[in-house]
Amino acid sequence: MVGMLTRNWKWIALRGAVAILFGLLTLFRPGITLATLIMLFGAYALIDGIFMVVSAIANRHGEPRWGALMVGGLLGIAAGVATYTWPGITAAVLLAVIAAWAILMGVFEVAAAIRLRKLIEGEWALVFAGVLSVAFGVFLVLRPAAGALAVVLWIGAYALISGIALVSLGFRLRNWGRMHPAV
Repeated sequence: MVGMLTRNWKWIALRGAVAILFGLLTLFRPGITLATLIMLFGAYALIDGIFMVVSAIANRHGEPRWGALMVGGLLGIAAGVATYTWPGITAAVLLAVIAAWAILMGVFEVAAAIRLRKLIEGEWALVFAGVLSVAFGVFLVLRPAAGALAVVLWIGAYALISGIALVSLGFRLRNWGRMHPAV
């Protein structure tokens, strides 16, 4: 698994960069309409899922745990496609989709970090991103009436912080891969 992650540190860092861009856009444009938020979320989830699936497929040979990355990617793609298929989706349903996606992605990220903890330093970034993702999903479940503007700001903050953690992890994996080229 470490070999797969170190070979694909660029994908992880790119996922983080996309999350940062998405987060900054939503934070600096809080007056964004719900329809635009739906389309932005759909694009983010779809692109993130595609990156994860491509990474999983590229590393499926000789890597027994590529399936978890594939499942996470397929969940992201499904969330993106569902968002575009039903653009008239209500805010409550969108929140439920975002919450479920965030919780599941967070669980997968924490599980991956637990497997990596003895192999690399810096797995805290993936744990942090995973815990943040789960906390964000739970918050959306517990406070669905927080209002569209507040949700936009929370989504932006979540994406920004999660993106920073993923970029940090990507570069730590790159450095680890350089110090351990045989993996």
